[in-house]
Amino acid sequence: MKNTPFTQKHIALGAKMAEFAGYNMPISYTGINDEHAAVRKNAGVFDVSHMGEFILKGKHALDLIQSVTSNDASKLKAGQAQYSCLPNEEGGIVDDLLVYCIEENNVYMLVVNASNIEKDWNWIKHHDKHHTEMHNISDKTCLLAIQGPNATKILQPLTDMDILNLKYYTFAKGKFAGVDNVLVSATGYTGAGGVEIYFEDNAAAADKIWNAIFDAGKAYGIKPIGLGARDTLRLEMGYCLYGNDIDDTTSPLEAGLGWITKFTKDFTAKDILVKQKTEGVERKLVGFEMIEKGIPRHGYEIKDYTGATVGHVTSGTQSPSLGKAIGMGYVLTSCAAIGSEIYIKVRDKLLQARVAKIPFA
Repeated sequence: MKNTPFTQKHIALGAKMAEFAGYNMPISYTGINDEHAAVRKNAGVFDVSHMGEFILKGKHALDLIQSVTSNDASKLKAGQAQYSCLPNEEGGIVDDLLVYCIEENNVYMLVVNASNIEKDWNWIKHHDKHHTEMHNISDKTCLLAIQGPNATKILQPLTDMDILNLKYYTFAKGKFAGVDNVLVSATGYTGAGGVEIYFEDNAAAADKIWNAIFDAGKAYGIKPIGLGARDTLRLEMGYCLYGNDIDDTTSPLEAGLGWITKFTKDFTAKDILVKQKTEGVERKLVGFEMIEKGIPRHGYEIKDYTGATVGHVTSGTQSPSLGKAIGMGYVLTSCAAIGSEIYIKVRDKLLQARVAKIPFA
């Protein structure tokens, strides 16, 4: 099991630790509900250094990105990022990812899910016809996400970069807490505002940045946050988690990701996805809220009023913000309209639920 540069800090803070994507990661410190509320109302710090980062360079870097991703990266200017996915040959999803334009038409950073680092690297390499310069910098890159309405206010004194006014899906590079070559982006996974900080752990940079953030946030009551609250926060926003809500068998159109699927360019499985868009899909990813008491869990069957199976749950939890159980799942398109009555099979009971608008919170 791998450690991040912050693992010993999590243990010293009394975090409940567990294996996640091959890493020893903090699941919670003071409890998921408490940490969830801290991010929604104030600010919290997530160690997400387990994520993967690839640098693609050279005159064919953009061509390669365009051919393997669903979104249109040619629209990106330096300092902009976009959410995208890597379709497979059958129209499923190899992974979802972020594309950062460091230098237009020349240098890009791809941020991929921790569990898919090797898979994604091999997939992109396999489709590289021009021997593009590629660097897997995952193991030497630290990533902290500071999320919440007070996050940028707390961090601004630590840098000359204007992070208070950083627009959504843009980033800046510069010095942060005395550390050079830090990338600060606004591409959060919580819906609570804030930024992510990418840097290399040279000369004890990890210690320096971690300590500076918590010193600056002390007066505000900033807290360390585990992966448990990260999951409840993203689920309230209806953000997909790879391996749960999207995978190699789900298409971006089924998953409601048509907005990152641009047919103005050629890319893997374009023809399949064009056909899906034209003819419609048989199932859709929806959000739902429980009407009867019970927690929906990944893999639970979704049924209609006759008891016929119409889909399955992909994610579910008790929403700390809403005080009710919510979930996401794939259902037949005929059952996907907002307000549709569905039933979740919890053990041997069918519990009533309703298709709801996303985001929930």
